[in-house]
Amino acid sequence: MLDRSQFMPIVYLKKAKFTGSYKGMRYRMEKASRPAESGGEGEEETILTVSAWPEPLSFDATPKNQILQEGFSFDEKGIESGIQWLNQVYDTVRNRY
Repeated sequence: MLDRSQFMPIVYLKKAKFTGSYKGMRYRMEKASRPAESGGEGEEETILTVSAWPEPLSFDATPKNQILQEGFSFDEKGIESGIQWLNQVYDTVRNRY
């Protein structure tokens, strides 16, 4: 099971993508943006995008239909939620990994 100690702090994620693997599942966390929920024209909010896919290929080499993604708040709580999501993904699809 993945835990918080295996992931980089939010300061790192502000500047770089973080990748790793766990028992056949590769994953990535990265800073991204999406239209703000407040609905203002052209306004965007920063989010944490977490991706998971089967080994052995890199993110860029993996067919997009094999990559699962979810967005979280770009803060410590978002990292923790992203880790929980990765553990759920692993539990759900471990037969593929």
